[in-house]
Amino acid sequence: MAEPIITVENLSKKYRIGMRELKGRTFRETVVDTLAAPVRNLRRLRRLTRFDDRESRGADDSLPAAGSPTGDTIWALKDVSFTVQPGEVVGIIGRNGAGKSTLLKILSRITEPTSGEVRLYGRVSSLLEVGTGFHPELTGRENIYLNGTILGMRKAEIDRKFDEIVAFSEIEKFLDTPVKRYSSGMYVRLAFAVAAHLEPEILLIDEVLAVGDAEFQKKCLGKMNTLSHRGRTVLFVSHNMAAISQLCSRVIHISDGSIAQDGLPEAVIHAYLGTGMQSAGSSYHCLDKPDTSAWVQSVELKDIDGRTKDSFLMSECIVVESTIFIKSRISLSLSIQIKEQNNSPLYHFPIGDSPQSLPAATGMHRVCTRIPPPNLYPGTYIMKIALSEGIGDHFEHLHVIDTISFDITPDYSTCSRQLSRHAGVIYARAQWNVDDLP
Repeated sequence: MAEPIITVENLSKKYRIGMRELKGRTFRETVVDTLAAPVRNLRRLRRLTRFDDRESRGADDSLPAAGSPTGDTIWALKDVSFTVQPGEVVGIIGRNGAGKSTLLKILSRITEPTSGEVRLYGRVSSLLEVGTGFHPELTGRENIYLNGTILGMRKAEIDRKFDEIVAFSEIEKFLDTPVKRYSSGMYVRLAFAVAAHLEPEILLIDEVLAVGDAEFQKKCLGKMNTLSHRGRTVLFVSHNMAAISQLCSRVIHISDGSIAQDGLPEAVIHAYLGTGMQSAGSSYHCLDKPDTSAWVQSVELKDIDGRTKDSFLMSECIVVESTIFIKSRISLSLSIQIKEQNNSPLYHFPIGDSPQSLPAATGMHRVCTRIPPPNLYPGTYIMKIALSEGIGDHFEHLHVIDTISFDITPDYSTCSRQLSRHAGVIYARAQWNVDDLP
């Protein structure tokens, strides 16, 4: 195995809430803090005086604890360790505030870690937030050369890539306009074009791509995929699970500043999306009655013989047996959706497409839905069941179950070759005619 291009060992970053670090402050910030210091000191003196008065009166109040804004510290990252091989595309996922952006800022040398070590073996280009690395007073053309120079490239190298960068960014008309007049979308277009085309060995990208339009996002994902095939290493932070699943060969889930899981995209994304769910598996049972006029009491997945299962062949029907409780007489509709683990929808089965309808009478009712063979590629999928009030475009969800999972396994009686999940989502047989030409 090749030597890692990125090595992170016991990386930690601590911030003090309510206080700025001395390093890297501007002259203006220093002057403002100096002038404001007497006011802050006076406030602290008053708090101490009040505390002394309370103590003399026998009060048991105390000074602000360590968690107060004047002395609180948080660990944005805590003992994070991992390695990345050359050419890997690694997705980094997690909730807001988990520490993802802090990690990329440390890798980009924008901020320093509190402890731990990072070793990078290659030229790093980063796109962390709109405007990072650009001088607002300089034009787009000038910023291209500025960024290239920062990356250590010579003018001849930048000249060679210049036309390609401009064509990708699609802002040729505004190339000689100061970037401070760019929209956020134009900023990101140029920033990504510069970051991706100036031949970095390591490319770090934060959620900033969400600013661009759908067409540009697709263009960027294609470019990152091309870079990985050329042996470039990409670290990609995003909340778009579909993009993470499509692009990345590996995913790291960061939670509360630590690595919760590191592995294949399908498994990590499934675990991440399942965090906090009330139940999981091929069945569901409502433990607490929702405060609605109707709810789903239970769901079970079965085969056509009535056996409860959590795994089905590609060519096998799936029977969804739902029990619903109607508390008051209303117009109800029920729908079933099959999704990938990244929440991308695949199938939708509304009861409105069936001659059957849900009963209006109160009480407990059983609904059986027979889903034809889905012919999905082997893997784990999610089933979402929604009970709604109203029909058509005018409805309101009363109860949604989004925690049912099931597996699809290969059916070699209909397909004799090995099936790769990367080949697609739905396996369909086509009619092939092969004729000899004269």
